[in-house]
Amino acid sequence: MSETSKADPGLPVRSSEPTVAVAFGGGGARGIAHIHVIETLDAMGIRPVAIAGSSIGAIMGAAMASGMSGEEIRAYTLETIGKPTKAFSRMWQARPRGVKDAMEGGLRLGQFNVERILDAFLPDTVARNFEDLLIPAKIMVTDYYGHCEVVCTKGELRPAIAASAAIPAVFKPVVIDGTVMIDGGIFNPVPFDQLSGLADIVIGVDVVGLPSGIPGQAPTTVDMMFGASQLMMQSIIEMKRRAHPPQILLRPEVHQFRVLDFLKAKEILAESKGVTEQLKQDLDAAFAFFK
Repeated sequence: MSETSKADPGLPVRSSEPTVAVAFGGGGARGIAHIHVIETLDAMGIRPVAIAGSSIGAIMGAAMASGMSGEEIRAYTLETIGKPTKAFSRMWQARPRGVKDAMEGGLRLGQFNVERILDAFLPDTVARNFEDLLIPAKIMVTDYYGHCEVVCTKGELRPAIAASAAIPAVFKPVVIDGTVMIDGGIFNPVPFDQLSGLADIVIGVDVVGLPSGIPGQAPTTVDMMFGASQLMMQSIIEMKRRAHPPQILLRPEVHQFRVLDFLKAKEILAESKGVTEQLKQDLDAAFAFFK
């Protein structure tokens, strides 16, 4: 794991203990709500000593660990995926470059190249290697054939982020060192257990959500698929919470959004803004405990 190499003079930093670590969870577009958490930590002058992330949480966590402020992440998000014309333009940049490219690995309907998409959407300020991060980070991925979670902490950062975000049936798996890797949220949706013992206060941010819809009305096939995944991930979170409870567990209001609702970035931020005040209150109580 890399060490913090320098501080960002643009952000206030609380100089006294206790220390804080943050686990950003997976949940597709619902993870845009992570921006509120990053902005709140910035405003309170709290720099995490460690970050862990799964799926969209790996993306947001890597941005923060690279030195981006919450304000910068918000502006970049709204400027890219928040504007449909610009989002589609970047998606066009990520298209296959020809028949050979499109047929790589065989024709697989509905599976997009997540590495190419991330290259089109990630800001240049996100580090290329774990060793370049300003805050040590752990990126969770799932070893498909090894049937286990893998914690990435060194080497190339972007392939690890891509693998962590490779939602099955949506994105192609990512091959790292000959190993087929997929969505880190499958084994560890909110990896707060990976931060146990690394800080006085561990914050977990759960944006997995729960299935939404009208009770008694049968969901669509797609909603059923993603909804069942949400239920399984929530059971994993609960088991990990009992074994390694974080001091703070946040659940922003994101249930009404689907995993691929990225074009609704503004709406997601508006609906989930209540998590800001909740985090402030929880942190004030946690800091008071250490006085």
